[in-house]
Amino acid sequence: MLDRRREHRGRTYLGGQVAFNNRWCTIDCLVRNMSQTGAKIEFAHAVLLPSEFDLIVSQKGDSRRVRVIWRQATALGVSFADPDAGAVVPIEWARQMRKLKTERDMLARRVRDLNGSSI
Repeated sequence: MLDRRREHRGRTYLGGQVAFNNRWCTIDCLVRNMSQTGAKIEFAHAVLLPSEFDLIVSQKGDSRRVRVIWRQATALGVSFADPDAGAVVPIEWARQMRKLKTERDMLARRVRDLNGSSI
């Protein structure tokens, strides 16, 4: 297989997670190698994933949007969607943001209901 990478990928053995569907769905994975532009990830069994998702590597405090470059039954080669952007956001922040957006929407509905009933 021809290696067309622009950068050398260092070997790793890091636990990670792929997150998709607005981070509601997560699957554990193993990051086998990584560079500034991409990574190889492996799974315990065959998985069906979208072509873009978030890769979370908690041990490095890193979360990045990735795009699938190649697929095998239990492995994927991914490139980071924007290597210059660095980490997207920690998953805890994403969960907190989702919670706050839900609360904001609930309050907006309540205000709308209260304004509608007073007319």
